[in-house]
Amino acid sequence: MSGHAPGAFSLDGTDGRARAGRLTLPRGQIRTPCFMPVGTQGTVKSLTPDDLTGAGVEILLGNAYHLYLRPGLDVIRACGGLHRFMNWERPILTDSGGFQVFSLARINEVNDEGVTFQSHIDGSRHQLTPERSIEIQAALGSDIVMALDECPPGNAGRDEARVAVERSLTWLARCRDRHAEVSRSAEGDHARGLLFPIFQGASYEDLRLESLERTLALGPWPGLGIGGLSVGEPKDVTLAILDRCESAMPVGVPRYLMGVGYPEDVIEAVRRGVDMFDCVAPTRNGRNGTAFTTTGRMNMKGARFATDQDPIDPGCKCEACRHHTRAYIRHLFVCDELLGLRLLSLHNVHFLIQLTSAARAAILRGDFEDWADEWLARYRGQTGESTEQPGNSPRGEP
Repeated sequence: MSGHAPGAFSLDGTDGRARAGRLTLPRGQIRTPCFMPVGTQGTVKSLTPDDLTGAGVEILLGNAYHLYLRPGLDVIRACGGLHRFMNWERPILTDSGGFQVFSLARINEVNDEGVTFQSHIDGSRHQLTPERSIEIQAALGSDIVMALDECPPGNAGRDEARVAVERSLTWLARCRDRHAEVSRSAEGDHARGLLFPIFQGASYEDLRLESLERTLALGPWPGLGIGGLSVGEPKDVTLAILDRCESAMPVGVPRYLMGVGYPEDVIEAVRRGVDMFDCVAPTRNGRNGTAFTTTGRMNMKGARFATDQDPIDPGCKCEACRHHTRAYIRHLFVCDELLGLRLLSLHNVHFLIQLTSAARAAILRGDFEDWADEWLARYRGQTGESTEQPGNSPRGEP
């Protein structure tokens, strides 16, 4: 697939399995690899739209489940759609609510028709079907619409993983049909968000490949979601699944690994042909005092930073690093000042945007593998191999 019509994806270059591409949407062009900050409730926590555009963010993620509950579709429609409501002019990808089937399982009932869930806000009961998920995302004005899927936990048994594969495929066909109906009735390109499917299979390679093959057969699709990873399985399993599936994924569409956003995990996934990422990791870590740096993650609350006059990361050009010292950032957290979590959140988002930009540049130069090895060696030199699972509640935070 080539060209620059809305929805077109083109590859500017490859290096091994790593890819540098462009996805063209009516509201803007997305250069890949790319990281999408998570704005679950119409906001990336503590950051303004100007902060995000200044950091180079080209696309955000919103969550249909949370926005449907609050402020509700009537409010968002009355305010001109999600983009106008939150004053964000660039593209938005919306999660279908499928991850909440997994993360809020204690208050959900799942069957082949859909999900009946109890609101975590007021206890009210709602039903989310594949058709309703598409309608909600259309009302939001999403540029990329994700199909409703069932996401099993990382330790799911084979029978549980099989049920999730079958149900996700059944729901996908229903999402596809309803999306086509909504698109025919919509006015303007912005109302016709691209529908991305999601393939499942947990940690079982044969189920993964079967799910992928059957998902592609229901297409064609303008993109592909890789779901059900970064949900508790060991990291080596995540990478093995990506290795096994990469050659079976279509070349001409963007590949979106859902819920991955730690720096080392992004680089390893780019190495395996992934194009798009999202995660709450940069803002969640920032709010808790942890900074991403080129030499590993740093706990900025540490006493060793009390008089440290260096920026958080000397090579970073974000607002926090240009104007403030480690000592000042630590002081803000010790005093529970809101500015601290805002500055660290901004730094971490900026860091991931610059990381994916640097990965893209290395791909285009043709030295991605050497660059990645050097980057990871420097990053792991301080922290060692991370013991955290990739993602860390990846697809939305209340």
